[in-house]
Amino acid sequence: MKRLLMIVLLAGAAMAMPNEAEAQIFSTKLRLTVLDELGNIVKGAEVALYKTEADYAREENPVQEPMLTDQKGRVTFKKLAPMSYWVVVRKGDKDNAGGGEIVSKLEEGKLNKANVVISDGL
Repeated sequence: MKRLLMIVLLAGAAMAMPNEAEAQIFSTKLRLTVLDELGNIVKGAEVALYKTEADYAREENPVQEPMLTDQKGRVTFKKLAPMSYWVVVRKGDKDNAGGGEIVSKLEEGKLNKANVVISDGL
């Protein structure tokens, strides 16, 4: 009986411990889907994230290395701080200047999602 009680207590203690592994598994992520002005997905667009408007304006100090969108027009940035980010997206002569440059504050420990529309500015 004592042995069973000890196993139950140890299992309960393990569940009550701060969950570092869970924090790593459920890191704050941002998945951006890039679309053109007609709503079509854009493959191979370069996406960069910046913490500040100044870095965004100069395109310096990206949060992580810029990424290219996949076949579904998506990129996922992982292990982010739960804050707002400035975004630059480009492909050829199209970009997101003039709209959709900032992503609102991310929810901590979640996969946050947003769409970014790029156009040629005409």
